[in-house]
Amino acid sequence: MRYSTAGSLPMVTLDDVRGAQKMLSGIARITAMEGSRYLSQLVGAPVHLKCENLQRTGSFKLRGAYVRIAGLLPEERAAGVVAASAGNHAQGVALASSLLGVRSTVFMPRGAPLPKISATLEYGADVRLQGQVVDETLAAAQEYAADTGAVFIHPFDHPDIIAGQGTVGLEILEQCPQARTIVVGVGGGGLAAGIATAVKTLRPDVRVVGVQAEGAAAYPPSLAAGHPVAVRNPVTMADGIKVGRPGDVPFRIVQELVDEVRTVPEDALSAAVLLCLERAKLVVEPAGAGPVAALLSDPGAFDGPVVAVLSGGNVDPVLLQRILRHGMAAQGRYLAVRLRLTDRPGALATLLAALSAADANVLDVSHIRTDPRLGLTEVEVELHLETKGPEHCTEVGQTLREAGYVVID
Repeated sequence: MRYSTAGSLPMVTLDDVRGAQKMLSGIARITAMEGSRYLSQLVGAPVHLKCENLQRTGSFKLRGAYVRIAGLLPEERAAGVVAASAGNHAQGVALASSLLGVRSTVFMPRGAPLPKISATLEYGADVRLQGQVVDETLAAAQEYAADTGAVFIHPFDHPDIIAGQGTVGLEILEQCPQARTIVVGVGGGGLAAGIATAVKTLRPDVRVVGVQAEGAAAYPPSLAAGHPVAVRNPVTMADGIKVGRPGDVPFRIVQELVDEVRTVPEDALSAAVLLCLERAKLVVEPAGAGPVAALLSDPGAFDGPVVAVLSGGNVDPVLLQRILRHGMAAQGRYLAVRLRLTDRPGALATLLAALSAADANVLDVSHIRTDPRLGLTEVEVELHLETKGPEHCTEVGQTLREAGYVVID
């Protein structure tokens, strides 16, 4: 593709996105748009979920990777491609390369989840584990490109990548032409920039809102400064948007076309993953659930109909288990209580009977008998309970107090 330039940076146009859409015909799925009754009631307007978690490879990344690699010159294809990623981009590059008959090498951090490594291998890439964090892995991939001549496929900072991701925006307008707000997760900015390019050209009245995790939010300070600013040591469970610095090309587009970039806390992300699983029956990774987290955090801030882009569903089962526990705790569905009992036969059974009467499910019980603060005939008991929410937690506490138990803070 040929791109216009603004200063020294290439700009992506609607024609570029439409060209990418033709290129992706038969390659990328036109993913489903599902309504959410729960979120619609919460927001007070129709809410639709754009399910890129159901895309091939489990995320939107295939779109941009395929367009980028398909646009390479024959001699560049012959040299092969290289990428660095902890998961989604790795799989997108691996599959796109296989479909186009291009050799691919993907560098992944040593701590990358085994399912993501296995999937990348199965899509045909030569996987190399190097570095403990993505920045180290990225440096290794760029060094490999310099040594071998392989073409480095950046995850977001290239106009072909942005044009490919922008096809999500075209699909949204086709599937939900009445949309007034589109909410999308933001890491480096490729997806948000692509969607904004397509949507704002065709429907400038539609509001595009980006969402970042609070612990990895490079865009708010960058937008305030007027140029990309690096955030040191980004920390978030949402590894798909855990990017320390915006890309130069997507930043220019986001700065010009995206109406707002919001941040969400970790509790909201885990609650959003849980909601998608329970209410929508969709497995969504934390980065993909960012738009839902934004709706949960401030439901009155979005004019409907709203489209929330679920950008990916590649989540390690072990991490998913932890996230779900975290989400349930954030919703008040777990309760930890400590109290002291007389250390005699039947005392614990009496306590458990009281909890059963309060309809609280006991998950774990531990005893402490060696604390010097305890009396000679006392034992401290800590219980982890599964409850039905904050109101039920209050009811359980009241039941214990009425039964004569003193809960220790």
